[in-house]
Amino acid sequence: MKTYQFPKGFLWGGATAANQIEGGFGEGNKGLNIADVLPGGKGRLDILQSPGFDFEVDRDKYNYPNHEAIDFYHRYKEDIALFAEMGFKVFRMSIAWTRIFPTGTEMEPNEEGLKFYDNVFDELHKHGIEPVVTISHYEMPLHLVKEYGGWRSREVITFFERYVNALFHRYKDKVKYWMTFNEINSGFIMPIQGLGFAIQEEEDKYQPTFQAFHHQFVASAIAVKACHDIIPEAKIGNMILYAPVYSYDSNPENVMYALQEERMFNYFCADVQVRGEYPAFIKRYWKEHGIELDIQAGDLELIKEGTVDYVGFSYYMSRTEKVDKTTEEAAEGNLIGGVRNPFLQASEWGWEIDPTGLRISLNNLYDRYQVPLFVVENGLGAYDKVEQDGSINDDYRIDFLREHIKAMGEALEDGVELMGYTSWGCIDLVSASSGQYSKRYGYIYVDKHDDGSGTLERKRKKSFYWYKDVIASNGEQL
Repeated sequence: MKTYQFPKGFLWGGATAANQIEGGFGEGNKGLNIADVLPGGKGRLDILQSPGFDFEVDRDKYNYPNHEAIDFYHRYKEDIALFAEMGFKVFRMSIAWTRIFPTGTEMEPNEEGLKFYDNVFDELHKHGIEPVVTISHYEMPLHLVKEYGGWRSREVITFFERYVNALFHRYKDKVKYWMTFNEINSGFIMPIQGLGFAIQEEEDKYQPTFQAFHHQFVASAIAVKACHDIIPEAKIGNMILYAPVYSYDSNPENVMYALQEERMFNYFCADVQVRGEYPAFIKRYWKEHGIELDIQAGDLELIKEGTVDYVGFSYYMSRTEKVDKTTEEAAEGNLIGGVRNPFLQASEWGWEIDPTGLRISLNNLYDRYQVPLFVVENGLGAYDKVEQDGSINDDYRIDFLREHIKAMGEALEDGVELMGYTSWGCIDLVSASSGQYSKRYGYIYVDKHDDGSGTLERKRKKSFYWYKDVIASNGEQL
């Protein structure tokens, strides 16, 4: 097998999100966030966006796996010790906004929440692991959703600015790597999680979506500038959901359609956050669709000044597109749509598996932006079986990750500047899209099941030992 030379100091690790691992519902003076009203089950996003949904917890009607998740809130020392055993250099995590500002509108942060993350960061550093912190990861304060309409409201920028300043001042000596909004472009497909509102039946989808994006871009620029001022040695990036878009065939109409879809979904948000200005293709789109944004004096200058230091991105799948799609051609499991690619196989959840697509993604992004890249999510959701002897032989996960790491090695040889790799769900967690425990990603098995049963016991999977060797060899032993 070909070996690859990863850079010295490459940031190997794993990735999680607060709302999918912490639990600790209502503890430490934590307020309610959007994830707290997400019911379990594959239809959770449809329920959340359905007309008349009141954003309340209704235990008689639904179960809420995020409330306990995998109880990282109480078990973080045990979990971090396991990450250290694998040799993690970094651990990507997020901070729950409502642990710091329970409603999002308080003038002063919640000390209990700040102290919890002090303890987590201290535990990570005790094991030689650097935290990579996402500031907002699908957990907007519910008060801001219900009372302000999420990122529709410009007032939320002020609340976010107060939040990020509290984080940077408190953790300036503990966190070197930051990201602003998780998968910011996911607002196109999951506005309730990314933007904090559902599209109403009577309104055009894109007017409020682009206005909310503008508010987030201003907020992101404020965060970048504050980080550079308060923690000059830190690096702060953006984070996008990236899926290269292939044309179904060589028909120029399909090629052009794929290009337009790729620019809108993959590049629009990153263009603004990395280049510091709105791209020409989006201005044409606004003009042709009658979209007029409220852009206030100083906004564009601020966005220009607050460009990010690196691009973080998730990569799970590619996407294939054609102008005239039929129902039979739809790539059903792919979160971002498209048609089935006849050259690719799919996971148990229908996500098409395309390691070469990661190499393509890395080259595309680096060619476009010429800034360091960071693969901060990549993984395989699968059903895992615990054997009678307690072992979990997840060779399918090893095969998936191996091929994607090889694709990164090829991209490095192509000349791409790659900072690190944090595979998604390094410990089993609650799936964001389906609310399931059974959709497992981790190197560490957590005994928790979709019906709520389980002991929360942690077990090392076969992939745990494999990834430990990958890190120890700096990617040479795959």
